Amino acid sequence: MSIINFIELKEKFEIQAYRNIKNLDRNTHIPFSGSPRKHPYDKSRVILVADPFTENTFFYEFKVKDITCAEELTNITNLEGKSVPMVRIWVKKQSIAIQCTPFIVESIKHNS
Repeated sequence: MSIINFIELKEKFEIQAYRNIKNLDRNTHIPFSGSPRKHPYDKSRVILVADPFTENTFFYEFKVKDITCAEELTNITNLEGKSVPMVRIWVKKQSIAIQCTPFIVESIKHNS
């Protein structure tokens, strides 16, 4: 099973939106946007898929304790009418996270 299919199989991750972003210290936090998903085996982590309708997308993995707040964004919809919720999360600077870019392994062609 490919990584992309694996992520798509996971149910959406409900994040409670924080309403008062004005008090957030933007010098100590970084925003990330995407579609939230439950981590497949660790409840203390969350996966954020950057662009869920693109084949060549990537995702982030964050510890829930490093996320200070989340903002609900408008859902995005593909041509088939499937809708996906989007959020912007604010993560503490200096937190350790993972950025994963899946790819297909192919043979390298040399130009002679």
